[in-house]
Amino acid sequence: MSSETDQEELMGLLARVAQQDRAAFQALYRQMAGRMFGVCQKLAAQPELAEEALQDAFVRIWHHAGEYHRERGTPLNWMLTIARYRTLDLIRARKVRRTAGDDQLENVADDSLSPLEASMQADGAAALQGCLEELSDTQRDSILLSYYRGLTHEELSVTLSTPIGTVKSWIRRGLQALKRCLER
Repeated sequence: MSSETDQEELMGLLARVAQQDRAAFQALYRQMAGRMFGVCQKLAAQPELAEEALQDAFVRIWHHAGEYHRERGTPLNWMLTIARYRTLDLIRARKVRRTAGDDQLENVADDSLSPLEASMQADGAAALQGCLEELSDTQRDSILLSYYRGLTHEELSVTLSTPIGTVKSWIRRGLQALKRCLER
């Protein structure tokens, strides 16, 4: 699904979804759910969390389809980014709940914006998203898992079944590429 024709079709569907066209949303879901679930599953490694992230991502797409702009990247990457950030948000939220203790759960509240919402509102959000899309999947996932999920290099090495030196190189090179891209 990377051909220009497919991207144009996705843009058309997003434009119709922005106008609350349910049939277009169903078509978009049928076309993208499998791929987005794969991203969620890869990051979460838990089917139920991946399913929740996928559902949340599609709810966000339904509500924010009108905010997609070509300069933010392809429609495919825009939707995969939403799925990726939503998954990372849920992972982080579950990590907080797990460590807070049952008696403190009522007091746990995070009214802050999600990383996706905050980045979309901040200056340079389009540039950051574009720069993240320029990274390889391994660099982007390593950086996001490290910074949003809080995994150490050792944990990333185990999670990704990759030598620790390779993981460190992916993160280092990815951060250098992000810095160069954002300085342009």
